[in-house]
Amino acid sequence: MIRLTWRQFRTPAAVACGALLVVVLLAALTGPGLAHAYSTTTTACRQAGNCTSAMADFSHTDGVLRTALGTLVTIVPALLGMFWGAPLIAREIEGGTIPLVWTQSVTRTRWLAVKLAVVGLAGILVAGLLSLVVTWWAHPLDQAAAAAYDTFGERDLAPMGYAALAFAIGVTAGMLIRRTVPAMALTLFTFVVVRVGIAYGIRPRLISPAHRTLALDPASTGFGSSISPDGMFNALFNGGPSSALEPATPNLPNAWIYSTRVVDDAGHDLTDKVLDADCPGMASGGGGPAVPGHVPVSQSAQQQMQACVSKVGATYHELVTYQPGNRYWVLQWQELALCGTAALLLAAFCVWWVRRRRIA
Repeated sequence: MIRLTWRQFRTPAAVACGALLVVVLLAALTGPGLAHAYSTTTTACRQAGNCTSAMADFSHTDGVLRTALGTLVTIVPALLGMFWGAPLIAREIEGGTIPLVWTQSVTRTRWLAVKLAVVGLAGILVAGLLSLVVTWWAHPLDQAAAAAYDTFGERDLAPMGYAALAFAIGVTAGMLIRRTVPAMALTLFTFVVVRVGIAYGIRPRLISPAHRTLALDPASTGFGSSISPDGMFNALFNGGPSSALEPATPNLPNAWIYSTRVVDDAGHDLTDKVLDADCPGMASGGGGPAVPGHVPVSQSAQQQMQACVSKVGATYHELVTYQPGNRYWVLQWQELALCGTAALLLAAFCVWWVRRRRIA
């Protein structure tokens, strides 16, 4: 049965190996130069005593190739689910070959288990090797950007979990729909929904975030839109109002910052009513100056804004909700385990369905 599965699978495997080889050669040709450029830039900026701007500029090096490789890692699990998972059972049903196979002293359980193991593990291996190559190539850029969570789903272990889950979704869709093309479409749609749900609904809740309190800095706090990204997160996930007073995002290398809020010692958000009482006419919609650095402001408006922030800061402070960089690998393993468990459950369901139901 293993030999038969390999004979059916060898063409897709050859295509995948060829594509992976192209990526490996591309990374081997450009990766050493990128690493050397990072080393040179780091040495020069340390001698100059300021690496912030130099690292920010370097993090945009080879932006097109970085985007292309990151996109490739993102879509490969979906492709594996569509082209390897969805046809696994659906193609056999459409071709009418299942009854013939099951009359050749091969049980349903063994037939499906071997196919799931050979093709599924191959898909996980392909996604893992691709992630390994891209992670190695992009390491200098990721180091310079100091934003590990920005590419969380494109690096290290997570793509292997996505590949396992996408493959299992494809097999399940093909088994239930019994038609290859519709199953491929359903696999793509389902995987995209699941992937977005994991990234924005589950991952932020896998580990309770850390909190840090900071005093309001008049030099980096100003007025902005009450529907800012941080304000939207606060309103959606924390249930609090979005204040028009916005502190600057703190510099926490490799951290995943959920929100920055202005709260008092009891944890109550700064409301527009309180802000307008302390700083008349400067609350959201009151014509106050904008956040420093966003648009030019006059010197008098700047002084007025700083005086307002100093007054508010006597009672309120900045509360930062974030995941520290040292939790990156814990989240990677947890997401891999989550996707792997879901894939195993789907595989078990497929085995049960094939054994108990008439699908031919």
